[in-house]
Amino acid sequence: MLLERINEPKDLKKLTINELEALSQEIRERIIEVVSKNGGHLASNLGVVELTLAIHRVFNSPIDQIVWDVGHQSYTHKLITGRQKEFDTLRKFNGLSGFPKSSESIHDAFDTGHSSTSISAAQGLALAKEQMLLPGKTIAVIGDGAMTGGMSFEALNYIGHRKSNVIVILNDNEMSISPNVGAMAMYLHRLRLEPAYTNPKDYLSKVLKNIPGFGLRLYNVLTRIEGSLKYLLTPGMLFEELGFKYIGPIDGYNFEVMERALVRARDRQGPVLVHVLTQKGRGYKPAQEHSNKFHGIGPFEIETGNTKKSTDSPPTYTEVFGNTICKLANENKNIIAITAAMKEGTGLTKFANEFSSRFYDVGIAEQHAVTLAAALAKSGLKPFVAIYSTFLQRAYDQIVHDVALTKQPVVFCLDRAGLVGDDGPTHHGVLDISYMRSIPNLQVLAPRDEVELAQMLEYASKQNSPISIRYPRGYATGTKDSPSSRKPIQTGKAEIIKEGNDLVFMPVGSSYSDALKVVEELENTHKISVKLINPRFIKPFYDEMLLEIIASKLPIVTLEDNVLTGGFGGMIAEKLIDAGASNKLLRLGLPDTFIRHGSIKELKAMLGLDPHSIVTKIITWLK
Repeated sequence: MLLERINEPKDLKKLTINELEALSQEIRERIIEVVSKNGGHLASNLGVVELTLAIHRVFNSPIDQIVWDVGHQSYTHKLITGRQKEFDTLRKFNGLSGFPKSSESIHDAFDTGHSSTSISAAQGLALAKEQMLLPGKTIAVIGDGAMTGGMSFEALNYIGHRKSNVIVILNDNEMSISPNVGAMAMYLHRLRLEPAYTNPKDYLSKVLKNIPGFGLRLYNVLTRIEGSLKYLLTPGMLFEELGFKYIGPIDGYNFEVMERALVRARDRQGPVLVHVLTQKGRGYKPAQEHSNKFHGIGPFEIETGNTKKSTDSPPTYTEVFGNTICKLANENKNIIAITAAMKEGTGLTKFANEFSSRFYDVGIAEQHAVTLAAALAKSGLKPFVAIYSTFLQRAYDQIVHDVALTKQPVVFCLDRAGLVGDDGPTHHGVLDISYMRSIPNLQVLAPRDEVELAQMLEYASKQNSPISIRYPRGYATGTKDSPSSRKPIQTGKAEIIKEGNDLVFMPVGSSYSDALKVVEELENTHKISVKLINPRFIKPFYDEMLLEIIASKLPIVTLEDNVLTGGFGGMIAEKLIDAGASNKLLRLGLPDTFIRHGSIKELKAMLGLDPHSIVTKIITWLK
């Protein structure tokens, strides 16, 4: 096994091209084996095996610093930088992260997890080398999907201005999670396909020499004029105009070609962009044919590519959202849907197929998505913006300035709210209650199950103000209730599930499932009578109900899957203080820290937020 001989990047330099090709196959098999058991980002990692090996053969990590944009393509990098023995623990509790982490290895130059940050980080590292007179190059490896993010262009612009020694390796596979959109995607697509771009000199020669009479003379004149051929036909002129030396496009599976290009980039002063063509899912047929499905996937069968999912599982919250918005769009022609390169991830595939003229995928550009929605809403349409909780953080100012300030009726659908599990701290959606409830004019809702999610979406479709609805990752509860069996959603009104005489318990959103187990144990084992309330609305809150609770002087317990700082429990505390109340309050939620990766069950146990631990905390607190 060649892979067993690679303990650090310099070991790669001893291998022949044939050995590198064999090693690439071993690495693919290892990645497929582990991801099939643990889940993870498969297609993106299979596509960059050879590119990763070539980078580490030409450059000298960690002196040369490599920044992986997003980082979900860094599995090969982890395998060849001393983490082979731990690779079976990938994305497991207390195991290797699925993303680069400087706490794991000196070869992880910068912690990543969100898109379009690598070029900025690489320039920061390069400028630090200048300031501190340190040796080495800085390299940003960024996908063409991440190039649709505005932050990438901000960084390219400043690097070109400063002429920093940064090498940008553009890993062009024509995909982010959904197929790429936008002018940049089309530009890169042309560079892939047009002969005038891929081989400009030969193409020009062929075209001009076929012109009778003067074609050959014209070709000779043009090629003698310095710069004319470059400005007529050179691929990558956009990057050249930004101050980068452009190299490419090159084959991401030809070691000799890649290494020659990377050596040219390494030995050149100033900014360089190396354009490498790759294929998502390379070497594993199911991932090649369904790269969006295998972008981020749970455990699966290697032979078939089928995920290991029980046939009787309830729908996911994402599926409930997707089905409900299609139903609403059939009833209201003004409803439109917007997402940021996450059509599949947010459940909008069906909507995009059925209402293609009312669907907008803006690429990895959350800020643009929000302001676009604000303008559409101002024009009389009803935009639903579906973005993961952790990614919507990037558009906070646009939510405040462009939506809430002028009360535009945009509906924010925050998928993956709360703990998300194995993707870890960059993907946990545990800040949105705090950052959304601080914004004036914005309603903030959280459903306790899939039926209530459908109800809230219908409620939001009829409101004339901005609304945020947060819901978790994964399977819904499987409830047999129907919307008609539930009380309708009324602005600011909570739902009293059951009365009780000893304690008021208010779990928010998806915390409700655990709360039912807590109530059962409190009442059956500890004989504590619990008044259970489903708040529904975090903002505006049901103040009339709270005044009744204050008058009863009952102790209050809140439970949320958000950080306690600025969260739902903090809001209740503020209201109790303002009312001069004497009720005791226990706030249960996530601590003021970034939470590691692991299964949601393991993380809740670690944090003391599993049902039995919650009961113990409540009993201790009451005593």
